[in-house]
Amino acid sequence: MILSMTGFGRAEGVFEGKKISIDIKSLNSKSFDLNIKIPLRYKEKEFEVRKILNDRIIRGKVDCYINLENLEESNDVKINKGLIDSYMNELKNIASDGPDFEYLKMAVRLPDAITSRPDELGEGEWEALAKIVNNAVDKFQEFRKTEGAILHEELERNIKNIDKYLSEVVPYEEVRINSVKERYLKTLKEFENVDETRFYQEMAYFTEKLDISEEKVRLSQHLKYYSEVMENEDFNGKKLGFISQEIGREINTLGSKANHAEIQKLVVMMKDDLEKIKEQTLNVL
Repeated sequence: MILSMTGFGRAEGVFEGKKISIDIKSLNSKSFDLNIKIPLRYKEKEFEVRKILNDRIIRGKVDCYINLENLEESNDVKINKGLIDSYMNELKNIASDGPDFEYLKMAVRLPDAITSRPDELGEGEWEALAKIVNNAVDKFQEFRKTEGAILHEELERNIKNIDKYLSEVVPYEEVRINSVKERYLKTLKEFENVDETRFYQEMAYFTEKLDISEEKVRLSQHLKYYSEVMENEDFNGKKLGFISQEIGREINTLGSKANHAEIQKLVVMMKDDLEKIKEQTLNVL
């Protein structure tokens, strides 16, 4: 199955008056590259969140944004009245005169005058967060499958195009070899005292160098192998990339041996489809 490295997923949920929203998006990359923004409240669980994303997303340049919103009013602030009174008395002792309000403004800025009551992250809230993370990844994976299906159609079309152009090479092969033979025979008649045996040996050698049978067979095999891997293997992007390189080598050799205008045109069209394959394969997981 083809999966795209490009994806997007969003999920949200509510736990005890807190709304948790998670967005995940990715682009192609050679490895797993994660950028995560997580609220301070969940910072202690960042490693666990990263592990979930790494295990399930596998590869790609991934951005994950976790947003936390309090839906209920909460009084988490504690005013340490006794400490503030002590601060104010000390300030009055230092400064002989001045309104109490000015001392109060200074006192509330001093350490521990106003504190927030710690609200520890419980196991239930972590389980809720993990569930939302997994829901976001589920939607992200569905996006990848949809994009992968489009990629599959495009890659299959390009592979079939190359195979079609390869079959169109056949009618020109015999014409090409006969043309070379005729040219050499014409040259032979223009010279006297030529060793015909050696001449025909050289012509046979040159004709053999122009033979493209092996390149055609290997190219055809590589095209079939690409389709098989695309259909039957998961997380096949890197492997498809290697096969496309082999396809390129055979097309290049075919072009260098062609020595025929029509075959060269077919080779150019093969290369055009191959470039599309290489570009699309970069986005396959």
